[in-house]
Amino acid sequence: MASPADLKYTRTHEWVRRDGDTVTIGITDHAQGELGDITYVELPEVGTEVAATQPMGIIESVKAATDLYAPVNGEVVAVNDKAVETPELLNSEPFGDAWLVKVRLQNPDQVAELMPATEYDAFAEHGA
Repeated sequence: MASPADLKYTRTHEWVRRDGDTVTIGITDHAQGELGDITYVELPEVGTEVAATQPMGIIESVKAATDLYAPVNGEVVAVNDKAVETPELLNSEPFGDAWLVKVRLQNPDQVAELMPATEYDAFAEHGA
């Protein structure tokens, strides 16, 4: 599956959708495929300050547990309770209903530093 072109991506397989001074963050289709059946999601609370490249949550599957990394600096302004209560959504809707958190940006320039879809797809395809 080609990654949506309107999003930006990280080397740790998170996606970012910018809307003004806020971004929505989720995991990529590649990430959910590598993890397998996702069974548990732990996300930061609203009001938590997150820092780019630092862990901000945990995703567990039947295969492994992995950290969810913040792609940008900012404050968590919303958490997707639906993804926490129904973690299998990350397998079926990684770019849709299974968004994870919304973060108010501290530095909007950080989004421009993330990978476009074509670069991310090439990165993910080569086993990264």
